[in-house]
Amino acid sequence: MKRRWASTVGVLGLCTALAMPVYAVENEAKPAQHHHDNSISGFIDYQELQKSLKQIESNSKGTVQVNVAGQSHEGLDIYTARVGTGDKVLLMQSEIHGNEKTGTVAILNLLKTLSNNSKQSKAIREEVTIVFMPMMNPDASEADKRRNSMTWNETLENFPQLAGASPSWNYLDRGISQSYDYGANPGFDVNRDFNPDLDYVPQAQDFPGASNQPGWFITPEAQTSRDVYKSLQDEFGNVDVFVDLHHQGLYYVDGTADPVTLSLSAQFVPDPSTPEGAKYAEYADSYDYDFSRQLNLLAYNELQSYGQSKFTNISLYSQGLDLPGTALGTYALNGSGTVLFEVRGQTQSLGQKEKGQLVKSVERGLSGIIEGVADGSVDQLDPEAYEDIPLTAYQPAF
Repeated sequence: MKRRWASTVGVLGLCTALAMPVYAVENEAKPAQHHHDNSISGFIDYQELQKSLKQIESNSKGTVQVNVAGQSHEGLDIYTARVGTGDKVLLMQSEIHGNEKTGTVAILNLLKTLSNNSKQSKAIREEVTIVFMPMMNPDASEADKRRNSMTWNETLENFPQLAGASPSWNYLDRGISQSYDYGANPGFDVNRDFNPDLDYVPQAQDFPGASNQPGWFITPEAQTSRDVYKSLQDEFGNVDVFVDLHHQGLYYVDGTADPVTLSLSAQFVPDPSTPEGAKYAEYADSYDYDFSRQLNLLAYNELQSYGQSKFTNISLYSQGLDLPGTALGTYALNGSGTVLFEVRGQTQSLGQKEKGQLVKSVERGLSGIIEGVADGSVDQLDPEAYEDIPLTAYQPAF
């Protein structure tokens, strides 16, 4: 296949499940009062997302199917956009944290390219089925914050069996975090609400939990992601690839003074076949760390292919993690090859500074994964080469 099939999408469009009714007028978001001085007007808000998805679906003449997979805590629709008919299945989601917005723009740009009539896009669509969830946490996106808008009391209303339990460790109802007042507006970090047991029912004895323990599927946003994942399992037998798009702070490529453009990772729980991962032994047959490393190499190699530029400032995110309550940890244990994107700068710290380049980095990394899975070249990569990706450093080298 011809390389760099998505290389022009950003120039053309940088600013741009389940069967349920789409684009419901009653679910329009209310304008949000943002809590910092950095402009985010160049990113996609909820109403713009609705309009863009509708236009892409219409222009694609059936190639892209947009559906409502569920609703957020505040009743906003959570959308999926599906493209392709192949038996290799990729699930890609963005904005589970609402102050991490580049992935949403990148997904919309990729949808435009994947749905066009080029020979390249047609060939990819024949090999893969891709389901995008471009705005996983619309409540948080509209408020430009990390967490959702659900309170612990509302959780108890939904799950009365939790009466008497301590609030979960990922619930914040006091103080300022990332420039947002959670004392006045409590909420959950949705990306700690996943559980490798996809049929898990919340139990009081499992609270408050901890970062190295599974979550509970108590938030509607995590439930929606799980339901999409399970529906794809039911349809195809397995979700081959899961990619989660995030942001991080300002870090450096180890051994250099180069600020990291984005970090990648394939590791979120210890290998169930090792002594360190013994508590996950029931998932040993499905966990495939080597495939995850190969997928990360697809993104890394694609970005490195652009020569001396900021696109090559890619690092390896912190390794040795044990985070089964993340979507990545949960889906890795369920048999998906997993890739984490951590783009430089959250909106409260950088706003939309360098937005175009950061969005383009996400697009190029994702295009490398999509193409490598579609043409099978992912299988030719040596997983051990993943270990040669430079680590992330907290300080520049001088």
